[in-house]
Amino acid sequence: MMQQKLNIVPFVSVDHMMKLVLAVGVETFLTELAGYIEDDFRRWELFDKTPRVASHSHDGVIELMPTSDGKLYGFKYVNGHPKNTHEGLQTVTAFGVLADVGSGYPMLLTEMTILTALRTAAMSAVAAKHLAPKGARTMAIIGNGAQSEFQAIAFTALTGVDRLRLYDIDSSASRKCAKNLAGMGFDITVCATGQEAVEGAEIITTVTADKQYATILTDNMVGPGVHINAVGGDCPGKTELHRDILLRSDIFVEFPPQTRIEGEIQQLAADHPVTELWQVIAGKAEGRKTARQITLFDSVGFAIEDFSALRYVRDKLRDTGLFEELDLLADPDEPRDLFGMLLRAQAAGAATAAAG
Repeated sequence: MMQQKLNIVPFVSVDHMMKLVLAVGVETFLTELAGYIEDDFRRWELFDKTPRVASHSHDGVIELMPTSDGKLYGFKYVNGHPKNTHEGLQTVTAFGVLADVGSGYPMLLTEMTILTALRTAAMSAVAAKHLAPKGARTMAIIGNGAQSEFQAIAFTALTGVDRLRLYDIDSSASRKCAKNLAGMGFDITVCATGQEAVEGAEIITTVTADKQYATILTDNMVGPGVHINAVGGDCPGKTELHRDILLRSDIFVEFPPQTRIEGEIQQLAADHPVTELWQVIAGKAEGRKTARQITLFDSVGFAIEDFSALRYVRDKLRDTGLFEELDLLADPDEPRDLFGMLLRAQAAGAATAAAG
């Protein structure tokens, strides 16, 4: 652990996060982060769990995602504004905090825009590790925006996927994705339609951005034995899969009270059976049972995954220097004399002015 002055909080900027990821290596970062997620999912029952607190507007959503394991507390602030891409802004931005439950003092403040993309990809690959057909090598990625490259690298790192079939309604996004992944060992095909993209794919990842009920996958596009990684449907009124696909699939989720509001299963009855993924990871429930089974990971993102990412980053910061020290917390000599601290600052400022 880093030695930390009580009033100083390590802050990981975007620049430092990029340097940290590159210093560790993207594949290694994703693989190690996936390990932290699996570890926390195995102790799922220790955590405080609540659906994220969301403030919805016509243009998007702003959310807070908190959780605690009783020793550490973490939260993420995240927005989702699909229209932002038309204004040269990111669809999703985020930052997060990790704190000590005993004192309530924050221990880490970090950007989480890049980190969320990494943890989402790591979570997808963890689910596929337990649910996808054994030996699957071909994945279709429908929606080739900011998440697509991270998803591809996570899947190759954790499951061995090395053949990608890309489709986006904006063909320039697919070309961007293919260019960014060039030289990384993938056999990449840019497809003209979603139907073409899923041909021969053992895993289908949908990761589109529009905040609307959409049908990215129709029932006829999904054959037996496929694993579906549905990432894009993550708020009320936003879906990607036709309802008939859900009725044919065995569905795995993070936290049902949240997923029933925000995930693909918002299309189904409130009592439709689902399996919590933590139970599969902990060996308390079965994942894939047969070769012809359709498995669906209805991913909306949950606070415990962000908690895992915050823990991982804090552990990796040791001896790297890839952070700034923020004087974030008032630290008076006498804890009850906060006003006196202000007066002493005033006196010091006056003395400096007089000496100048």
